[in-house]
Amino acid sequence: MSINETQVSPGLWTLAWRRLRADKIAMFAMTIVLLFLLLLVLSATGLVAGDWDSEVGVNYAPPTFVGAQSADERISSAPAASAEAPPENPLDPLKDIIRQLRKESATSQPPIVNDYGIADPIGKEMAEIRQELAKSGSKAVVVRRETLPFGADKWGHDIIKKTIKGSETSIVVGLVAALLATALGTVFGAVSGYFGHAVDDFFNWFYSIFTSIPNMLLIMAVAAVLQHKGVTTIVLILGLTGWTGTYRLIRAEYLKHKAREYVLAADAIGASHWRKMFSHIFPNVSHVALVQMSILSVGFIKAEVILSFLGFGVPVGVVSWGSMLNEAQNELILGKWWQLTAASIAMAVLVTAFSLFTDALRDALDPKLK
Repeated sequence: MSINETQVSPGLWTLAWRRLRADKIAMFAMTIVLLFLLLLVLSATGLVAGDWDSEVGVNYAPPTFVGAQSADERISSAPAASAEAPPENPLDPLKDIIRQLRKESATSQPPIVNDYGIADPIGKEMAEIRQELAKSGSKAVVVRRETLPFGADKWGHDIIKKTIKGSETSIVVGLVAALLATALGTVFGAVSGYFGHAVDDFFNWFYSIFTSIPNMLLIMAVAAVLQHKGVTTIVLILGLTGWTGTYRLIRAEYLKHKAREYVLAADAIGASHWRKMFSHIFPNVSHVALVQMSILSVGFIKAEVILSFLGFGVPVGVVSWGSMLNEAQNELILGKWWQLTAASIAMAVLVTAFSLFTDALRDALDPKLK
């Protein structure tokens, strides 16, 4: 080893990586987070779960290990259709026409009833189309599976593919909103802490307005006012309301660092305010912003799930863990538990792994630890 190599002391990020690598729980949690991010990329590019909305199974197809439902079980879970005709209203001016229609329907061919005991109004036509396609040898007829590895929802969508596609929405919202909130909090905190005086008073007043309202109540109030559902809207709601914690920490760091010798030396050589704030001070406080971003990502993923569950989140046609939980609350009445289980387990695994990794990252970047 040369003399120059022995004289070079490791930097903050090198020491942080050594501490992080020595923590087995942190490395395991980081692996889980990276796997979810890899699924996000594969889902966004369509390589995985690109056909999540294909109707590959029967309605509410159970998981394979549960076994297929019988026709009687399907009929019992479907809403019962009343076989009795409603009583005739003697004052109805259309009673004669309705009586004639009932006579015609009684003498006509009975409707085709599906496996759920519900009359299919176009069952006859669909049966004829299937017969024609079968005669012509066409492969357009898709046979729905009775079971799927992790079950299906009411439309026959594969639950595991739907969960992967939902993770794409939830994770993207969490990461992008956390990036926006961290950027706003860092800029506001840097300007407030560096300049002080009237600028600091203004930002402190602005900060007090946001912190005087409970965070989730503020988020839901803004979501209710905007009324426009969409991923971009959720990102803006969370990002524009979640910068306060980052602002408080960054402001304190800038108040402490602006009087340090290296900042005074930069001022002596004529460095601009912008250069001193973001070229000299920010690299020494960037670990605070990084930790805050990871903490906000966990909180914003949970916030998106809550908003979508309550109906303030993603629009119809966009799937997320929150929308899956919203659908699952109606399915539980029928005893269909697999969509709730899949979304809950996926969210719990990611949030737990992200939280463990965030705690380890915060400890690894703490400059007081040797």
